[in-house]
Amino acid sequence: MTALKTIEEVTLLYEITMALNEHLELRKSLYKVLDILSSSMKMVRGTITILNPMRNEINIEVAHGLAQSTMNRVKYKLGEGITGKVIETGKPVFIPKISEEPLFLDRTASRKKKQDREHSFICVPIKKGKQVIGALSVDRPYQKSYALKSGQKLLEVIATMVASHVIKLETIRMEKERLREENRRLQDVLKDKYSIGNIVGNSNKMREVFQMISQVCKSNATVLIRGESGTGKELVANSIHFSSHRSKSPFVKVNCAALPVNLIESELFGHEKGAFTGAIKQKIGKFELAHKGTIFLDEIGSLGLDVQANLLRILQEKEFERVGGHRTLKTDVRIVAATNKNLEEAVEDASFRGDLYYRLNVFPIYLPPLRERKTDILLLADHFLEKYARENHKKIKRLSTPAIDMLMEYHWPGNVRELENCIERAVLLCEEGVIHSYHLPPTLQTGKESGTVPVLSLEDAVARLEKEMIIDALKNTRGNVTAAAEILKTTVRKFAYKAQKYGVDYKSYR
Repeated sequence: MTALKTIEEVTLLYEITMALNEHLELRKSLYKVLDILSSSMKMVRGTITILNPMRNEINIEVAHGLAQSTMNRVKYKLGEGITGKVIETGKPVFIPKISEEPLFLDRTASRKKKQDREHSFICVPIKKGKQVIGALSVDRPYQKSYALKSGQKLLEVIATMVASHVIKLETIRMEKERLREENRRLQDVLKDKYSIGNIVGNSNKMREVFQMISQVCKSNATVLIRGESGTGKELVANSIHFSSHRSKSPFVKVNCAALPVNLIESELFGHEKGAFTGAIKQKIGKFELAHKGTIFLDEIGSLGLDVQANLLRILQEKEFERVGGHRTLKTDVRIVAATNKNLEEAVEDASFRGDLYYRLNVFPIYLPPLRERKTDILLLADHFLEKYARENHKKIKRLSTPAIDMLMEYHWPGNVRELENCIERAVLLCEEGVIHSYHLPPTLQTGKESGTVPVLSLEDAVARLEKEMIIDALKNTRGNVTAAAEILKTTVRKFAYKAQKYGVDYKSYR
């Protein structure tokens, strides 16, 4: 090697070292390295490829002389073509003439011209320790006098120099891939969790609700969910979004009743810096966050008239302005609203805009109160019993017959939410395998709140409890009187006497 050539190579390596430390952004540094190789090694094309071990796929990370679309499109399998072989074996390869190498794939389709097929090609591995993570490759015009072996050695040194940057890029790529997989998994979990099939109910009225959700979920129509508090309006909104074509886009929930009047516009539409006292920086509103997705406006009947006007504009024109801003912003958001108020009355007394009401009421869904779907009470109770028994690690199998009767007789002013709270409380109190009536809240036991269950005397209450315990004991022993008496720690004679007194026939449980 001549002294002049040695100086040129040292200069080249110095320039590459400076380039690698010049930019904080990894890709910019690697592009700069390829630019230097282009001028110093007469490189026509150059690529740095990285192996994705999760897919056994090789991607072009940075390139010189290739279009971005080509870089995005071209993928190699491990062992495929020259680059694939180099990464698979960890051994460098140089080809004097591309046209004479049958293994050369030209996947990038950048060497169609005859002169391009006469180029030389050098490809060396990039390693992390002993593990090959990528490759550095170079095309240069064919020169009989050029020592390809020396060029290969030089590229191997450069590959070692850029390895730390490539390792960081590989780590970033792997982390992004992991996050994408996690995001896909969570999306699938949410989609499954909030599917129509997870809304508990088998009554005719709930079947109508399921049918309406199925009809509207695939469209972009605005939905207004009506119903008393605690009937499951948010669950229906979840089901509509996660069953729609927007399911992979944001789902933003806003409880309009929980937002202070002076801040609700800022929360929904955002604000500019300095728009009001305390606005120290720009804030992105919920409608911007929900772009391409769905926004759920719960308790929409509590919105003030000034906010209603801006909401009407979004529904009609799909545009809005931030508080204190002058730029009109476009948004593509599906609106699902919910309320327990009588909006028709609100329109009549001018507390709710009539034009907004008609815009929201495109596809109304009415959720019936629990007292109108009595057949669902036991289904829901069993569902919540299983849920809270699992959460609290308790082996509670069922509800006793008197407890079921009590649940069925109550009028449930708090609807499904109240039923869920009752069952959770009962599970926490219960230390047996069965929930009895005395585990339920006092309002259900006395019936004072509903007027459906008469107040019992002490004697009647004791008799009811004794009958309930006798029935449960017979159920557990399949009608075996002796075993049932042992469970209740009494004699067979006393047990038989009480059973006869309360009209309980042990044969019915065999």
